[in-house]
Amino acid sequence: SQIAAAIVSLGLLSLALCVSPSPPTTLDAHYASSPPVSSSSFKPQPAPAPENPSDNRDPDLPRFRIAEVRKHGADSDHPWVIYGDKVYDITDWIPAHPGGQVILRAAGGSIDPYWNIFTIHKNQYVYDILSQYLIGYVDQADLVNGKPAQDQIEDPFENDPERHPSLITRTAKPRNAETPAEALSAQFLTPNELFYVRNHMWVPTIEDSKSDDYRLTVELLDGTMKEYTLRELKTRFPSRKVTAVLQCSGNRRKHMSDDSGRQTNGLPWTSGAISNASWEGVLLSDVLADAGFDLSEAMSGSSETQHVQFMGLEAYGASIPIKKAIDPQGDVLLAYSMNDEPLPRDHGFPLRAIVPGHVAARSVKWLNHITLSDEESTSQWQRKDYKCFGPNQTKVDWDAAPAIQELPVQSAITTLKLGKWLDSKIEPNVLKNDQDQAVTSQNPPQQEISMSGYAFSGGGRSIIRVDVSLDGGGSWTQAYLLPDCVSKNGMPSPCQGHGAWSWKRWVFEGSVPLNAFKEKHGGRPDDP
Repeated sequence: SQIAAAIVSLGLLSLALCVSPSPPTTLDAHYASSPPVSSSSFKPQPAPAPENPSDNRDPDLPRFRIAEVRKHGADSDHPWVIYGDKVYDITDWIPAHPGGQVILRAAGGSIDPYWNIFTIHKNQYVYDILSQYLIGYVDQADLVNGKPAQDQIEDPFENDPERHPSLITRTAKPRNAETPAEALSAQFLTPNELFYVRNHMWVPTIEDSKSDDYRLTVELLDGTMKEYTLRELKTRFPSRKVTAVLQCSGNRRKHMSDDSGRQTNGLPWTSGAISNASWEGVLLSDVLADAGFDLSEAMSGSSETQHVQFMGLEAYGASIPIKKAIDPQGDVLLAYSMNDEPLPRDHGFPLRAIVPGHVAARSVKWLNHITLSDEESTSQWQRKDYKCFGPNQTKVDWDAAPAIQELPVQSAITTLKLGKWLDSKIEPNVLKNDQDQAVTSQNPPQQEISMSGYAFSGGGRSIIRVDVSLDGGGSWTQAYLLPDCVSKNGMPSPCQGHGAWSWKRWVFEGSVPLNAFKEKHGGRPDDP
């Protein structure tokens, strides 16, 4: 028989899971019509026909050594990229690029490894756009089998941080890794090094010594901008602490695939794409007010601003409704600390958004730009990802479906241990067979079982009960909720904030009858 756990949030018994139907590691941007190549772009003088007889490429275009291409990096007036064996001057394409200046990450080198991340680029209309910026070819001396040598191609992930070996890796590049099951319920606050990792791209590098000079730009609806250094955020605004779970919308996706018999799209998370931490930072609403935004107008519902858009250094973008952003009890932070330590690189150093009770996809890491807008973020991850559809829907309307914001109720069993066998109870002489021989009726032996897990509900709603079934839902028993939020020894509660933003850990102890094991194995074995 099956062992099941259910949770009750404010009296409602339910278990729900939302799934992202599109692969979360691809960029599904939509390119505008390509602008014509401006005469202002750098135009190298054509070289004479190549002397190398094996080079049968267009002789009217020059050849460039890779060392020359590297001089045209992100800081150059004329950034170049290599695609295949061709060299392109992308100066005039940068303003029209849907992903913004993230394209400059590839400047001075090969764009191929970045397009392996953003697979939407591998379409003919994208090639057609790029072809307009062709200025030459990579010199034959730098090619191996017609392409730049592998050691000449930058690995976008080579500067990523080291991770704890106990994390369960789902993808290595970009790194996506689960908190191990035993760590999920071992501690109320997940240690930083075991906090689950969800990256869509590479991890930006910010030097510790320069982190206080890191800049955040706030842009109002009318285009007014105001900049803040991290130092200013720390010194000019009151610091706040909030204890909050972050959970990927695809947490337990593999369980959904296994139980339904149908493969879902996205990373095959089990139960570890969730963790709990204490975050410290400044209230988003305080910063918006200082930047000139009228909070009272927004609270009254009369503001034209309807959304707060977040943008990260690596070009990831998302947004939340203005109502959540300015809610005095919503606890939305611009965070710079995690569990009383500076944010780890994997978790947004030096600055990130924390949106308690919402899907973690809205808590943008490496935050460097906030835009107040009358519409949602136009990023791929807001418009064509992190939305829910029915299992019967094969053709979906992305524009009509709302973006996931508040999370549904969730529960998981994270540890399960079987103990000793308990003596059976014998009741003699209660039955007799046809030969009038005395027989005994015997209750089946039972084995001790202990379980632990977590339960969580989005939107700041509290978990009030966890029910456990040892017979596939035939009967239910309540688990014990650990009193993690209770003040102890005169210390303040570790649960900080205006809502129930953190998880509830639970434990259960009981016993399983022998026939549960027999039914599991088709009723054949006489012993468990």
